[in-house]
Amino acid sequence: MSGAGPAPLAHQAKVVTVSDGVVAGTREDLSGAALQEALTAAGFEVVERSVIADGVASVAGELARLSASFSGLVVTTGGTGFAPRDQTPEGTREILEREAPGLAEAMRLASPLGRLSRGVAGIRGRSVILNTPGSPKGAAECLTAVIDVIPHALDLLAGQPTRHP
Repeated sequence: MSGAGPAPLAHQAKVVTVSDGVVAGTREDLSGAALQEALTAAGFEVVERSVIADGVASVAGELARLSASFSGLVVTTGGTGFAPRDQTPEGTREILEREAPGLAEAMRLASPLGRLSRGVAGIRGRSVILNTPGSPKGAAECLTAVIDVIPHALDLLAGQPTRHP
């Protein structure tokens, strides 16, 4: 019998696709699937996926619902660009308690097109919330740019003992 204790529990994540087209059934949710795949590969347990229409109120409402009593990562995909209906950052800001600009900046540096993302990152309760672009490749690239530090951030929010690297 080994002296090691049980394996640590995986951190949990939730994925929100913000897309009028996916809600209407005219587009497939490829970016939500790409995020789920990237999160699973990074050791996260994806416990919920949802799809909502674009808009400040829809984003704020869904993020408030998903982060309530949740200790984990909430990632959005879509609505971070320049189109008139791209209002995910505005909806996200309405419910954030504290922004985490370093995460948003790192995600924007993931690719040259990242400079067109208006996505934000921050904290609500014990949840870290990230906005990623609506393209599958862009969403996965942005998440990959920060996923290595997210477990440490979640442990800090949950009051868990942490070790600084």
